[in-house]
Amino acid sequence: MTIADRYLFPRVPTERIIKSILWPVSIMMIFHRSVVLAINGDRTDDFRPVYEAALRFVRGQTVYGESYVNVEPHYLYPPGGTLLMAPIAYLDGERSRWVFIALSVVAVVISAYLLTKLFGYAASSWVLPTVLFFCFLSESVTNTLIYGNANAFVLLGLVLFLWLLHLEKPWLAGVAIGITLTVKPVLLPVLLLPLLKKGMWRALIPALGIPVVLNAIAWQLIPDTGNFMEKTFPYLRETRDYYNSSIGGLGGYYGLASWLIVALQAMFVIMAVFGLWFLWRYYREKDEVLWLSASSGILLCTSFLVGPLGQGYYSMLLFPLIMTVIRPGSPVRNWPAWLGIYGCLTFDKYFTVRDKHLEHLPYNWEGIGRNMQYLTVTWGWSLLMIAVFFALLWRYLDLRETEKTAAPIPRGAVTVEA
Repeated sequence: MTIADRYLFPRVPTERIIKSILWPVSIMMIFHRSVVLAINGDRTDDFRPVYEAALRFVRGQTVYGESYVNVEPHYLYPPGGTLLMAPIAYLDGERSRWVFIALSVVAVVISAYLLTKLFGYAASSWVLPTVLFFCFLSESVTNTLIYGNANAFVLLGLVLFLWLLHLEKPWLAGVAIGITLTVKPVLLPVLLLPLLKKGMWRALIPALGIPVVLNAIAWQLIPDTGNFMEKTFPYLRETRDYYNSSIGGLGGYYGLASWLIVALQAMFVIMAVFGLWFLWRYYREKDEVLWLSASSGILLCTSFLVGPLGQGYYSMLLFPLIMTVIRPGSPVRNWPAWLGIYGCLTFDKYFTVRDKHLEHLPYNWEGIGRNMQYLTVTWGWSLLMIAVFFALLWRYLDLRETEKTAAPIPRGAVTVEA
């Protein structure tokens, strides 16, 4: 290479190129998702019922008096969650929503930063802009911001929980997840992890104690807690057949036989049990970050599929599992897993309600598009679980075969290390 070629064809490290591409793209995506899409909102508005409930709570009025016969977003947080959400009522509805969206964006960005640090990379590396890019590319983060949902704070609680468990700070880990459980119990399955890590069971004390204490306090302040127990709590236990991507919800919508729904749920539970055991047995001591992250994903994905309610934007809680792709030993280093990840995170729409002025035109592939729209998240979760299961199963079978064919070491033989 001549001296002129050095200037004509400068050598730039690949990492620097990635950062040069993804930082500006990620920043513009964050701006678009938060300022343009989220501020303008959508017909689905999860924030409005929360704000109205917080406002009634602050005014000393009843909180749980609404009817659950329609499919509009309802207020479903327990009394302790109402207590934590009360500060949003001290601003008017529009400003409060804007602040809530801004804090949600901050929560996602902090989660991406902590995931980057958890996996051993610096904030100045290519990993952080890559994580931010994929976070804000996803339907989960985008619709969380548009709908004004609290999922961003749940994600932050999960990442803090895993990070603090890895640092062996059980009390702080319990506080991080306990606050989220007070509002939404979606992270309950990952409380199994402190029981599987030596000395970390103490995390369960604040994790369960904080919701109990805050609910006890709020119980004395809310005048209609009886309505919560009589109406809201039974509704939470129902498997509804709308806006529900769980096996039970989708099976109810399509009229699947009860035995088939139970069989599918049992199949995924068995897969999860094997995956959790295998990760605990072989990865817990060799790569704790991989073990914690992959196990949390298996626990949560299984709960989305077999629980009474699984909504598409819960998929953002699978980010730690997806992040393991950069670690050797990850069970998502295969194309079926990423096809599943596409299914549960994609912002692509296969069916949309058209404007009235287009109704005279034919709607091509309407039936297929509608079914794809309803099924995408469920098959995404399912395919991800199946891919993770078989990736781990093949490793288990290979290990067994290796153990069978390995030559036994004679008794009394002396081994010398080089």
